[in-house]
Amino acid sequence: MTKPTKTHLPPLPGAEGFKHSGDTAPAYWWLDILWIVMADASDTGGRFSLMEEWLPKGSGPGPHTHTWSDETYYMLDGEVTFLVGDEIIVARKGDFLTVPRDTRHAFRVDSETARFLNGYTPASLEAAVLEMAMPAPERAIPPKNATPEPQMTPEQLRRYGMAVVPGPNPLRPDLK
Repeated sequence: MTKPTKTHLPPLPGAEGFKHSGDTAPAYWWLDILWIVMADASDTGGRFSLMEEWLPKGSGPGPHTHTWSDETYYMLDGEVTFLVGDEIIVARKGDFLTVPRDTRHAFRVDSETARFLNGYTPASLEAAVLEMAMPAPERAIPPKNATPEPQMTPEQLRRYGMAVVPGPNPLRPDLK
């Protein structure tokens, strides 16, 4: 067996180890969702971010893309229908889903509640949560409409690497 070779390169920013607990990590209410920020860009040198989300039935964004981040979902509980490109995928507890950058996607929570881990590589959306959401007064799904519906400006969409995809939402054909 060979020994690993040391590189003598300085560590990248955010290369230090860290531990965050779901009970004490920063938590926010936004879009009727509880967002628990487990790792943000400052923790990882911008390489990735990870959030745990608690969501009520019917929640989820319309079609959009992330222009410079790949997105991942790991289902902890519940059932969520995803649109990824032109494919509709139902995900349940234990399922792992990836969405490559620049891919149209959306989701809708079908069960009474759902929980998933949501990651971004490189880090991106957690910065929008930190800017636009309110600190959660408790670790629970917020009451409906507890926070105002956000209207992201074009500058904010660029800053967080997002783009809204115009046209119908196949997951919500009743909305025009």
